[in-house]
Amino acid sequence: MDDKKVIAVIGATGAQGGGLCRAILKDAGGGYGVRALTRNAGSEKAKELKKLGAEVVEVDIDDVESLKSAFRGAHGAFCVTFFWDHFSPEKELAEAKNMADAAKHAGLRHVIWSTLEDTRKWVPLDDHRMPTLMGKYKVPHFDAKGEANRLFSERGLPTTFLLTSFYWENLIHFGMGPKRGEDGRLYITLPMGDKKLPGIASGDIGKCASAIFRKGSEFIGKTVGIAGGHLTGGQMASALTRALGEEVRYNAVSPEVYRGFGFPGAEDLGNMFQFKRDFESAFCGARSLEFARSLNPSMQTFDAWLEGNRDRIPVEKGARRASGE
Repeated sequence: MDDKKVIAVIGATGAQGGGLCRAILKDAGGGYGVRALTRNAGSEKAKELKKLGAEVVEVDIDDVESLKSAFRGAHGAFCVTFFWDHFSPEKELAEAKNMADAAKHAGLRHVIWSTLEDTRKWVPLDDHRMPTLMGKYKVPHFDAKGEANRLFSERGLPTTFLLTSFYWENLIHFGMGPKRGEDGRLYITLPMGDKKLPGIASGDIGKCASAIFRKGSEFIGKTVGIAGGHLTGGQMASALTRALGEEVRYNAVSPEVYRGFGFPGAEDLGNMFQFKRDFESAFCGARSLEFARSLNPSMQTFDAWLEGNRDRIPVEKGARRASGE
């Protein structure tokens, strides 16, 4: 790896970071190497990355000195936080500050910060269209990332701000897949009305990030957004019907109903979907499908992703009904 530009990847065993590690490692002639940063270098995912050729380093993102050591000698870094580990926007901000401070200390030449919109720019705290959460946020897991953008800008870091989209893997891992109703039919439930939801296969985020690093300074100082598709709830249900061989219907509930579902993070997600619904044009517009595909020509559509993942989507057993019945 001595003759390659090293990219330090935070969250290397996670969805975004793991995808980036694999994308770089598969591009043997691309001139980049991977320093996979993880909390547990002994995990199976970390061992797999090491076998693929990554340098695996344990890091504590709550400790800026640990990050400084992990970034030392690297060309660039991919920085990401994971709100759902702790449900704390303040912790995300502290982690982002550590990343920015460590990147500045290491003199990195290119940083990609995986971010999201600060929804308070569209829906101020005194706007009662959606409730204020945790005292000072509308969508905590969005707002903290968006607020953290300034931590990279104020330090003069050569940063690309990468806006991501709804992971289609949420249908597998996050409990958002089809559920069987009392009538025996399958439903997906979203508070999106007839508006489109930008989505993406999580592995494609890493491929896009790899392309951004390869393009050098072209996207430094810029905000870029990516998605593999812009789909309504009805379109997602139709695609799931085709993939699963059983009718899936779209259950369009109100954000108020969704916020009241009671699972951890329901209020945050209810506000998130309402933001995406109410500001569809701006949210989809920031995530150009054509631009994303220019970065990653192999970008999966939702149908293609379903083709490869249909057996991983948990579906409750029940009486099967023919589509169109």
